Amino acid sequence: MDKIYRFLIDDANVRGEWVQLEETWKTLKACAEYPAPVQQMLGESLAAVSLLAATIKYKGTLVFQISGGHPISMLVVQASSDGKLRGMARWKDDFTKDESINGLFGENGRIVITVEPEEGKGERYQSIVNLDGETLSDCLEAYFEQSEQLKTRLELAVGETSVSGLLVQRLPGSVEDKDGWNRVKMLTETVTTEELLTLDVETMLHRLFHEETLRLFDGEPLRFECSCSQLKVDNMLLGLGREEAEDTLKTQGKIEVDCDFCNAHYVVDEIDLERIFSEGLIAGNDSVH
Repeated sequence: MDKIYRFLIDDANVRGEWVQLEETWKTLKACAEYPAPVQQMLGESLAAVSLLAATIKYKGTLVFQISGGHPISMLVVQASSDGKLRGMARWKDDFTKDESINGLFGENGRIVITVEPEEGKGERYQSIVNLDGETLSDCLEAYFEQSEQLKTRLELAVGETSVSGLLVQRLPGSVEDKDGWNRVKMLTETVTTEELLTLDVETMLHRLFHEETLRLFDGEPLRFECSCSQLKVDNMLLGLGREEAEDTLKTQGKIEVDCDFCNAHYVVDEIDLERIFSEGLIAGNDSVH
């Protein structure tokens, strides 16, 4: 089972998180045939969002979106507070040798981080991050430094069968070990891609921080799960209105809706449409996503 682990290095006043996703990554990759550069960026984003969601106390959904131009026009990864993950990307086939984050999303690309709380449990929060750096890790470290005033080191790794991430942050407040953060940061930077992808959490943390006083907490499960449903398709059509839905049905013979996240395929025919508008669903008019 995929899990995320939290740990504390008390003497250095540092918190950390480690995640390794195997089943989630395999399921996400099976939804579309992503070119290698897109797969790399999507995998890094999946690991990063898992770590970001664990730093926020919320009940709802964290939406991580990178919008750009060429060759990747959009990438979206979502993480819910109960451990559900999903993601997708759209791209064009004009890749160049520049696989930096700016090379993949263009000079005008940006990251939008949105926290959508459950109804009645807080306010919507959104933050915009410029693509200042060569990698996604660079951009997110700058985000924490500028927006949260937290010194952060983030290591991300993507393989064929798994993705992984390691995050350490200097917590606010004074500490007796003045060199603690610099030492932990330097040790974190020594981790290799192979170690992140293949080692279990206990082995990896021991290799990196065996001379530190570290507390490791129980892991929390994560999984791929899409929130699309027939109900959401029905409500989307209700939102369009009977006239427009019937016009679409007459033109196309049937209404087909595909989910970009999981490739689920929904078909609505004349009988379905009559049922939808006769029942008058009131569960909202969310999109299929």
